[in-house]
Amino acid sequence: MKLSHGFGGIIVCIAFLFSNALFSQTSFNGLQKVFKNSPAGKIEDTLKQQFREKKLSWPPQTVFVRSFKYDRVLEVWVKNKNIDSFTLFKTYKVCMQSGKIGPKRSEGDNQVPEGFYYINEYNPRSTYHLALGLNYPNASDKVLSDQKKPGGDIYIHGNCVSTGCIAIQDYPIEEVYFLASIAKANGQEFVPVHIYPVNYGVKKSLDYFTESIKGKQAVSKTILGIKSVYDYFQKGKKLPIIIVNKKGDYIIN
Repeated sequence: MKLSHGFGGIIVCIAFLFSNALFSQTSFNGLQKVFKNSPAGKIEDTLKQQFREKKLSWPPQTVFVRSFKYDRVLEVWVKNKNIDSFTLFKTYKVCMQSGKIGPKRSEGDNQVPEGFYYINEYNPRSTYHLALGLNYPNASDKVLSDQKKPGGDIYIHGNCVSTGCIAIQDYPIEEVYFLASIAKANGQEFVPVHIYPVNYGVKKSLDYFTESIKGKQAVSKTILGIKSVYDYFQKGKKLPIIIVNKKGDYIIN
């Protein structure tokens, strides 16, 4: 999905003001400058209060994002360096999402990807309020998707518009953006984002999932491979090491 930034070009044409290199040097307090788009203006104070209410340490050292397409939710999990397992901080409603069950495989298919990604861009000047870019196509997508036109420009953003992106409301994206930015500034090089077709732990979703993949062997194999990572995380709230083989399959190492 192409995002306009008022510079007359696509995102990759400009080394944006808040590139990864700059974020690694950004101070904690300096992160607030990102939020000139924010109507709330006190996003940090609001987040601190929420963390206190949930007895979570502030600021989080590590952030993990997980989304379920059919269920239309996006979760933010956090942990600190002295804690092995993640704790769910908050679940946000996905207000707009295009496509259907199944991974993204080509440009223009309007599919939200399914698989394991990380945030590779922080864009405070997005037309869609704020945007966090994902590294689609990843290593698996490069094998299994259209070799010439796999598509790209996949984001988590605000403004409730989607042609392959995950859209949440403007205030929620401010919270997610701020938390990811803090983790980045505190040394988390890669903020992981896992995108699943459904929440396998919800019966209605699992039933829909089972019905939707009947007779679709290729899709079924890919989705079941993705589920193994979900199962691993559910057991101990820890992220596995994921590798991609030559066939594009995800393997837990």
